[in-house]
Amino acid sequence: MKNANQELIGMHLKHLVGERTSGLSDKHLGYVFHYIQQTLESFGYEIELDSFPFNGETFQNIIARKKGEKSDERIIVGAHFDSVPDSPGADDNASGVAAMLELARILADRKWNHTVEFVGFNLEERYMIGSTAYVEKLKHNHIRVRGMISLEMVGFATDKPKSQKMPFGFGLFYPNTGNFIAIVGNVRSWKLLNKFKSKMKETKNLPVESLLIPLNGIPLPPVRWSDHSPFWDAGYPALLITDTSFYRNPHYHGPKDTIETLNLDFIRKVTDGVAQALIALDES
Repeated sequence: MKNANQELIGMHLKHLVGERTSGLSDKHLGYVFHYIQQTLESFGYEIELDSFPFNGETFQNIIARKKGEKSDERIIVGAHFDSVPDSPGADDNASGVAAMLELARILADRKWNHTVEFVGFNLEERYMIGSTAYVEKLKHNHIRVRGMISLEMVGFATDKPKSQKMPFGFGLFYPNTGNFIAIVGNVRSWKLLNKFKSKMKETKNLPVESLLIPLNGIPLPPVRWSDHSPFWDAGYPALLITDTSFYRNPHYHGPKDTIETLNLDFIRKVTDGVAQALIALDES
């Protein structure tokens, strides 16, 4: 398997960063949509533009698929490509999309036992509209999911002490330095979480922390604010992989969420760790 390339991650970010909000920045949003589609297609994947309605309009997710040699059970890697208004959205969520594109590249030559999909989700910032529509189709078609991975803000990391905030009480169990990647799973996903944590910790100099949350995250609402939560609600195993968002990144949903604030080496290490975990999931 190839290793993630930091320069390519940076190149993706330069194409992606900029406001990407439907109705407000359609030009750049359309550019980003086609950039993701063409990049995934260039790696040799089968591309499906997954249409869904919202507010009288038709929107699309981007699916890049490689069929499994043994089963059509899905391994899904998702990242949303839209942003909130007035934010360049570098960490949220160009970082996740860049990592997903690099994962698709380094795993493009793999012969998968199970069908793999790399999905760019639309309208995540409208309460996961795109991923909800996608999950409904999975359920309707009775498609089994081996595991879904949501890459949501994976680019902000620092060794500065006390840079990591936590919900009340969680600081007793987690570091106060924001240099780790977090993996969050619901109870149904505990095996998937353990597998990913074990494999990602093999990546050199990548601290990994995890949280197993009951009741599909309802006791801690922010852990539901990404595209894994429709999978949880539908009974599919899914994980959130994140730099912890506003608990660490002071530029969350703001105009200063720029490339210059990101740690590209951290994104590279996260990408390598996720790649190893995906292979382990496929082989288990």
